[in-house]
Amino acid sequence: VQLQASGGGLVQPGGSLRLSCAASGSILSIDAMAWYRQAPGNQRESVASVSSGGTTSYADSVKGRFTISRDNARNTVYLEMNSLKPEDTAVYYCYARVRPSGVLYYITYWGQGTQVTVSS
Repeated sequence: VQLQASGGGLVQPGGSLRLSCAASGSILSIDAMAWYRQAPGNQRESVASVSSGGTTSYADSVKGRFTISRDNARNTVYLEMNSLKPEDTAVYYCYARVRPSGVLYYITYWGQGTQVTVSS
């Protein structure tokens, strides 16, 4: 199983970006999916998560600006980021709890990270 993230880049303050993360491989089911971020010198922090049933949660710092969603048919999670601020600059990592085919339990997987830079 692999998670492939994409969509990062350089954007001006107030701008928008959409991140995508697709899970591939022999997958039986996916439980929670989420986005984390890590800025230089900081610990990795949770940004947003979505359950298999569609329940979402957000860090206070991104509420009202970011929207997480998932497409279960495509095993993909998205993060729509609006009104971006310089403090949103970080490497963004996707996360998924996946039950691979032939395995009786869920395993945590991480994507490779995609850089988001908010600067004028």
